[in-house]
Amino acid sequence: MKKYLLLFLLSAFIFTSCSNDDNIFPDDREEIVEEESKTANDYPVQNFMYQVMNNFYFWQGDVPALDDSKFESLDDPDYISFLASESEPATFFNDLLFLEDRFTFLTEDYQDLVSSLQGISKSNGMEYGLSYFGDNNDVFGYVEYVVNDSDAEKQGIERGDIFTTVDGVQLFYNSATDNNFDLFSSDSYTLGMADIVDRTITPNDRNVTLTKEEGLAENPILLSKVIEHNGFKVGYIMYNSFVATYDDELNTIFGDLKAQNIDELILDFRYNGGGRVTSAIQIASSVYGTETDKLFLKARYNDKIMETFDPGDGEDNFVDTTFDSKTPLNSLNLKRVFVIATGATASASELVMNGLEPYIDVVHIGSATVGKNEFSNTFVDDRENNYFYDPNRENQINTENKWGLQPLLGRNENADGFSDYTNGLTPDYPLDEDVATLGTLGDPNEPLLAKTLSVISGETSKRNFEPILSVDYISNSKDFKPGANKMLMDGLTKPLKLKSSK
Repeated sequence: MKKYLLLFLLSAFIFTSCSNDDNIFPDDREEIVEEESKTANDYPVQNFMYQVMNNFYFWQGDVPALDDSKFESLDDPDYISFLASESEPATFFNDLLFLEDRFTFLTEDYQDLVSSLQGISKSNGMEYGLSYFGDNNDVFGYVEYVVNDSDAEKQGIERGDIFTTVDGVQLFYNSATDNNFDLFSSDSYTLGMADIVDRTITPNDRNVTLTKEEGLAENPILLSKVIEHNGFKVGYIMYNSFVATYDDELNTIFGDLKAQNIDELILDFRYNGGGRVTSAIQIASSVYGTETDKLFLKARYNDKIMETFDPGDGEDNFVDTTFDSKTPLNSLNLKRVFVIATGATASASELVMNGLEPYIDVVHIGSATVGKNEFSNTFVDDRENNYFYDPNRENQINTENKWGLQPLLGRNENADGFSDYTNGLTPDYPLDEDVATLGTLGDPNEPLLAKTLSVISGETSKRNFEPILSVDYISNSKDFKPGANKMLMDGLTKPLKLKSSK
């Protein structure tokens, strides 16, 4: 980001008030009873939440409580009363500070959010999707993939396994608020497995108990290989989350693909819910080129932030080095790229696709994506850093307030000014995943990969890709993790030092 955001936050002063009730005491015994004064500092969690949302939230102007004219300063008695109006932080936030958007997130312990954004979580290692089956609200789960060295791997869980119950209870879903997916929140649970018999999900007698472990780290680069197909040398990368920790490894992979002189590239984002924008810019640059004078994205913030911008602010171009280590970037300089994307593909994945569109042919195979065109950042109670989370300032975070916020800050446009894909990006070659034949990831016969290879070679008519049992997608396991479906502007959005009140 070329310029720090200009904020207008005021520091708190003590407000003193007195009360006197002449009706209680006779004149000769009159006393002045001083009430204990309250300041914003007496409500650290509510004050932190309000300041972040008032200054950064994309829809700040549409939330009555966040209107800039509502309170004069941090020591305004009305502001103190507002902070005191709800003692439960989550209720205060949900009822008063935001518009029920799909992706703003809060957590009682910011470390859970930070760990998740780094690919570390408390997990049993089974990543699964959820789909309807039958004619009612019953749901079955299907295993998308298993994290290496996890409990799920040790218990023999494999891609394509199907389950219908958790701890003996049939899964169901009939609205966003009426489901029993909280069954997955237990540290240990037992799956009731099932088979497909005559195109019908049929429970069997197998039960598998899985146990979560703290700090399970997942390498988002699940697969990378070169596939020889009908005279084409095709690079294939399955990438499941944009995690900066693995940027250098990803750059090495692109260098290897370049050394092998591949003809085409497939990016498999089918289960990628997003992540760090700097990693998205890196991947896009590795695909298209390190032309640092070419615009990749333009960030649009709320109105009062945009009013502080000069021409060129909020713009980020393609890059020629990795963001953190500044390693020279390996680039394939392609004219087109093939992307496998589904209803589980969101945020930074969609950003790569949309950001590349003005420059090269982006061929989308799969199904419509989630449609998360907004970006966010992580905020903690570190007022001197404008509440932005900085891992180098852990000792500056208020120890009395562990809450973390991940609010939507704005939308990223591509070089053509396009960002209107709230309903998702539409595939050029539609194909749902087939629960009956999920196949092995990276295998040229796996249906979505096979379809993509057929498009590359021009042989789409030579194989019937009609699914036997299509996924009627509802959600997946990543939706239940902190900061799900994220486009994290970490390192791109920078704050100024806060102003103090007059």
